[in-house]
Amino acid sequence: MTDVTDGVLHTLFRTDQGGHEQVVLCQDRATGLKAVIAIHSTALGPALGGTRFYPYASEEEAVADALNLARGMSYKNAMAGLGHGGGKAVIIGDPERIKTEDLLLAYGRFVASLGGRYVTACDVGTYVADMDVVARECAWTTGRSPENGGAGDSSVLTAYGVFQGMRASAQHLWGDPTLRGRKVGIAGVGKVGRYLVEHLLEDGAEVVITDVRADAVHRITEAHPEVAVAADTDALIRTEGLDIYAPCALGGALNDDSVPVLTAKVVCGAANNQLAHPGVEKDVADRGILYAPDYVVNAGGVIQVADELQGFDFDRCKAKASKIFDTTLAIFARAKEDGIPPAAAADRIAEQRMAEARTPTPSGEAAQV
Repeated sequence: MTDVTDGVLHTLFRTDQGGHEQVVLCQDRATGLKAVIAIHSTALGPALGGTRFYPYASEEEAVADALNLARGMSYKNAMAGLGHGGGKAVIIGDPERIKTEDLLLAYGRFVASLGGRYVTACDVGTYVADMDVVARECAWTTGRSPENGGAGDSSVLTAYGVFQGMRASAQHLWGDPTLRGRKVGIAGVGKVGRYLVEHLLEDGAEVVITDVRADAVHRITEAHPEVAVAADTDALIRTEGLDIYAPCALGGALNDDSVPVLTAKVVCGAANNQLAHPGVEKDVADRGILYAPDYVVNAGGVIQVADELQGFDFDRCKAKASKIFDTTLAIFARAKEDGIPPAAAADRIAEQRMAEARTPTPSGEAAQV
């Protein structure tokens, strides 16, 4: 038995972060595909979550990421009020080097073999055009192009939802939902961050950005010369007078190194899994920093791709994403009432919804959430 398998079994059966219903390891030697599909929960409906294409350092790291991301999707979908459970897939490798049409088709066949228990979409390293290819082999694919019956880029509503989370944070902390005059730092101005910049500037915020890709930074500053640039994330989080920090790249932004030096009063961003390990949410709260749970505020994208399954309507999706404002405020209120950090409050609400969905009613049917 390999170390990878040992790691999977240990996480699934012997840790609090386990409890996943199903984990599928996929391999197609002809195309070079190596993938992991993790289904955390189908209590609320078929698992829904994107496909991440990333050059992981090891297979074990890829499996761990799939498990963490799938669990996060269960909570995200529950808090977004969707009829979906949580799942996630990762394809191992550098998409710039190994991504081919044949590989994506092979991946689509693996997803299809699950018979609808998992619905896939875009994530880091995969795009609308990729989902169009996957959909040729798999009906349970969303995030496709409008030309192929899809909704297109989900980053638009993801950014809109994060903006609503920021507005709710401002309402809770400063008594006014506007970001006018607030200094907001965005780490990562790619898929989602670039749209978030637009919302913030329209609302009158002062924006500071950073990104590991110089071209992403240049695209923003060329269009908006008033946007300031920090040398890197470390410099950004130490920026004097920063009101809100928005992590919009990869996870783990809130960790033992970053939390002690954060100057922002609010953390609200699009990145998944921002809390590097259990306990960080308490460290954030102990510093008097308000944390808007990532899986709540970044749910605009999954709201969009879920809607695509029933015939996409942008206005309907935007109305649902607007409710992220109210949901975020409700989480802050629950956190205050229970005397716990907002992240723990969001978890409690999501877990309650999933538990109620699993509980049989007197008629023998599952309770509806």
